[in-house]
Amino acid sequence: MAGTDLNIFSVAGRAMSAQQVRMNTAASNLANASAVSSKESDAYRPIKAVFATQMDKATGLATVNVSSVVRADATPVRQHDPGNPLADENGDVWAAPVDESAEMVEMLDSSRQYQNLVETLSTAKQLMLDTLRMK
Repeated sequence: MAGTDLNIFSVAGRAMSAQQVRMNTAASNLANASAVSSKESDAYRPIKAVFATQMDKATGLATVNVSSVVRADATPVRQHDPGNPLADENGDVWAAPVDESAEMVEMLDSSRQYQNLVETLSTAKQLMLDTLRMK
């Protein structure tokens, strides 16, 4: 982060970007929750954003980045569905191991965090405007 000027707006902006990635991964997992495959190796596995905190030594401010998006180490669920065109010779398909309730909580939490950051930016802007009016 050398050479970057960290302030409340850049810190909040990076945090908002991280929350957006978090929300998008939850949305992707929900969209694929009902996906099935004919082989265990081809089944959809949920994805998660991995965050990394970065500290700016010059300002003492910390910010967050998405360091990567990784596949969860979750085992697909075998389901007996002989009528499915993807079923194997035993009549089984492999379903995505997505916990829809957990993904909804993840989406709601990331949305709430994003809203909090918008409120922080709004407050900072208002404080700056009030300070300018005092001069």
